[in-house]
Amino acid sequence: MIRVLALAALVALAGLSAAQTPHTHQHGFGDAEKWARVFDDPERDAWQKPHQVIQALALKPDAVVADLGAGTGYFSVRLARMLPRGTVYAADVEPDMVKYLGERAKRESLSNLKPVASSGTDARLPAKVDLVLLVDVYHHIDDRERYFSRLAGSLAPGGRVAVIDFKLDSPRGPSKSSRVDPGRVETELARAGYALTGEHAFLPDQYFLEFSRR
Repeated sequence: MIRVLALAALVALAGLSAAQTPHTHQHGFGDAEKWARVFDDPERDAWQKPHQVIQALALKPDAVVADLGAGTGYFSVRLARMLPRGTVYAADVEPDMVKYLGERAKRESLSNLKPVASSGTDARLPAKVDLVLLVDVYHHIDDRERYFSRLAGSLAPGGRVAVIDFKLDSPRGPSKSSRVDPGRVETELARAGYALTGEHAFLPDQYFLEFSRR
């Protein structure tokens, strides 16, 4: 199931120890205001490099983008600001996060930021998109082959899927047993009908892969 950047964000951003991991994983993410202080901590920028990530994606000015597992909008808000002529669907499974995203879009006058209530098995995107972005979310998805096979129907012609997740040896991130090797990501998405079309190596703690439909 996709969680709200879930355990990866908690471990990475809050500095939780491995011993805290199982307990924390059981907590809900309904208090969006509280988690905003964690997910949107400015110190995250140093290693997450959000603007460099968005620039690397080379999106057209009017691109339609889906940020899956958007949480409190760390990437969604930046995408909306950098693509004023585009549309950004900020999708999350947690109702309070979806509500928070809608309120944040109004508060920051981002009419092109659209909150979406997704589920653990379906992104539920309301329109076809040019890019689906998953940051620290991939390893939380159950039955990934089925999920991404269904997601392919939401991609516009030439649409891409970008996966950013923690490297196996990263000092940040979830427990080692929860991480997914990038080679496995490529294999699983190949089974779902995708091909690896790009890879970026500038993130210190995460791999950054791009896929297109075959």
